[in-house]
Amino acid sequence: MAALRTQIRRSARIAILSTRNGLRYASVKVRRRFANDANRDKIDQRFAIKAADDFARELGNMKGVMMKAGQMVSFIMEALPDDAQRSLSSLYADAPPMDPALARRVIIDELGTAPEKVFLDWSPDPIAAASVGQVHRVVLRDGRDAAVKIQYPGVGDAIGADLNNAQAMYSMLSMFALRGLDTKGLVNELRDRMGDELDYRIEARNQTEFAEYFRGHPFIAVPGVEARYSTQRVITTEWADGLSWHAFVEQADDAARQRAGESIWRFAQHSVYFHGAFNGDPHPGNYKFQRDGSVTFLDFGLVKRWSPGEWQTLLPTLDAVIVRRDPDALVCAMEAVGFLVANHGLGPQQVFDYVSSPYVPYLADTFTFSRQFMKDTMSKMMDLKGPHAPVIAKLNIPASFVILDRVVWGVSALLGKLEVTLPWRGMLLEYQCGSAPVTPLGEADRAWRNGSG
Repeated sequence: MAALRTQIRRSARIAILSTRNGLRYASVKVRRRFANDANRDKIDQRFAIKAADDFARELGNMKGVMMKAGQMVSFIMEALPDDAQRSLSSLYADAPPMDPALARRVIIDELGTAPEKVFLDWSPDPIAAASVGQVHRVVLRDGRDAAVKIQYPGVGDAIGADLNNAQAMYSMLSMFALRGLDTKGLVNELRDRMGDELDYRIEARNQTEFAEYFRGHPFIAVPGVEARYSTQRVITTEWADGLSWHAFVEQADDAARQRAGESIWRFAQHSVYFHGAFNGDPHPGNYKFQRDGSVTFLDFGLVKRWSPGEWQTLLPTLDAVIVRRDPDALVCAMEAVGFLVANHGLGPQQVFDYVSSPYVPYLADTFTFSRQFMKDTMSKMMDLKGPHAPVIAKLNIPASFVILDRVVWGVSALLGKLEVTLPWRGMLLEYQCGSAPVTPLGEADRAWRNGSG
C-alpha cells in the first residue's frame, strides 16, 4: 500500500506540473499569434525560464528517476535561454538534502554504528545532493579524507513509482519540445538502468573497475572505492579535490578549458573503443577540475557494457559517416543495425545530410565546439516540419544506441560550453582506425596504452 500511495502521490505531482505548464504554454501560443518576431522570441524565453524554474523546483524535491530525467534535459538543451539552463542546472548542483538525522540513520543501519564512531571526522551537512543520494565529506580512521554517498531513505519506492509511470516521464520530457528526441527509448533505457543505481554495491564494482583500469593514466583520474565502508546504500570513495563545473568554467583560462575538454572526450572514447564499458551519465556534476584542466571522473552508477559483438554492429554506421563519408554505405549499415527498416524509400544523400549533423566536427581537420553549434544542430535534429522531416519520421533508435547517444550529445554539450578547438577528426581516427596521435594528450594516452607512459 505504501508503494501504491507513493506512486499516486508522485503521479499527481507530475500531472499537476504538466497541466500547469501546459496551460502556460497554451497562453503563450495565443500571445505569439498576435506578436511580431522579436516579441515572439521574448515570449518564448519567458515561458522557458518560468517552466524551467517550475520543473527544477518540483523535480529537485522528487529525487529518483524524475530528477535524473530533468538532469539529462538540463545539460543538453542549448536551445533554452541561459536563465532556464541555470534553473535546470540546479538539479545536478543544489538538490535539496535530506535531514541530517535521516542520513545518520542510514549510516547506522548500513555500517552498524553511528557515523561519529565509524569515521574519525563526520560532517552532517552534505557537500552535494543528487538524484539517488547525497555526498558527505569524512575523515577515515587512518587520517585520509573520503567521500561518503548515502542513499535517500525511501528513494527505492519513489523510483519504483516512477518506473511504473513512464507515461508521466514522456509527458514531462516532451514539455520542453524534445519532439525529435526518442524520449520513449530514453525513458525505457532509464527504466532498465535505474534499478542498478539503487544498489551501491554495483556502483562500487563499476568504479573499482574503472579506477583499476585507468590507474597510472596521465590525465584520467578515478577515485578508488573504500570497500570496508561500502554497502547497498552507502558507498565510500577516496576524496577528490577540485573545482565544480561552474567554478571551473568561471575561472579557467583557455588552455585549461582545452585540456579539460579533450580529457573528457578522450575518457569517453577510450572507454567506448577499448574498455568495452563506459559511463553513460556525462553531466557536469560528475567531474572535478584542477586549475590546469586536469579532470577527475566521478559517479559510476550508470555504466553501459557492450555485449559480445554489440559495438561491432554499431561501428559500421560511424565508419560510413566519419571515415568513408559514403551515403550508400551509411544506409546499408543503418538498415543492418535497425536504424532504418527495409524499403524505407529515403535517398542515401538525404539520410547522410541528416545523420552526419552531430558529427560535423569530425568531418573537418579542425573544429571549434560552441553553444551555437549545439543549438543549431539540436534544432536541426528536432525540426519535424523542416527539410529533414522524412528522415526523422522513419528513423529508429536501437536500444544499443540509446546510452551511447546520450554520451555523444552530453560530451558535445560540455565541449560547446568550454568552446574547445581541436583536430577532432584526427583524434577520432586514433581510436577508430589506430591512426597516429595528433595531440600531446593523444601521444600520452598512446604511450600509456603501450605500457611506456
